Amino acid sequence: MLVYPAGVDLSTSALRFLARELTARRLAQGTRWRRMAAGRQALLVLAHLRCGHTYAQLAAGFGVGTTTAYRYIAEAVDILAALAPTLAEAVRTASDKAFVILDGTLLPIDRIAADRPFYSGQHKKHGMNVQVIADPAGRLLWASPALPGSVHDIKAARTHDIIDALAGAGVDCWADKGYRGAGGTVRVPYWGRWETLSPGQRAVNCSHAKIRALVEQAMATLKTWRLMRKLRCSTSRITSLVQAVLTLHLTCTN
Repeated sequence: MLVYPAGVDLSTSALRFLARELTARRLAQGTRWRRMAAGRQALLVLAHLRCGHTYAQLAAGFGVGTTTAYRYIAEAVDILAALAPTLAEAVRTASDKAFVILDGTLLPIDRIAADRPFYSGQHKKHGMNVQVIADPAGRLLWASPALPGSVHDIKAARTHDIIDALAGAGVDCWADKGYRGAGGTVRVPYWGRWETLSPGQRAVNCSHAKIRALVEQAMATLKTWRLMRKLRCSTSRITSLVQAVLTLHLTCTN
């Protein structure tokens, strides 16, 4: 395999943060020796998450075995996932905002046709459903654990108790028609065909769409981590990967 130098479009703050967490983990475990220093392991993990390189590619580039690369990445992902904000913490942050925007996104996975629970009829592909909460500026505040792609957005929101959490904190929430009937503080557009709506309802729907469109920035932020664009791992690991990416994003931007 050919090896060449390449860059990762992340700030050094992400590298330093992850290296500190890995160093603290090694000290807590009393680790005496590793094939890689903490900073080198952090770079390996960031290259995997940001660029989506496979374990074999990373192993060749960093001069370690594929199993070692997998083990180092899994260790770091678990550390980062444990640091991700909970829904309660995200709602406390959102309570200072005028409102939040809720939407769901599908993370594509490499499943086959037989894996029906992961097939999204809306997107016509296999994937995992992740709920995203964004602030009024479209900045990512929270991402939920992943559910099979066949789960509808409103069911996913109820499964994660997002609606009750926002209602309990009195946080207004804008969402699309997929959350119709959610209740609480969730606001959705008027239901019906455009030609059957009154002029007032059309105006409200247009205003609602302009506000809700900002959540696409949060979706794009999540998927700038190229691993999220096509996940080729066990579906049981996807939640940890999403939470790890969320931790790195919030750490790098704050």
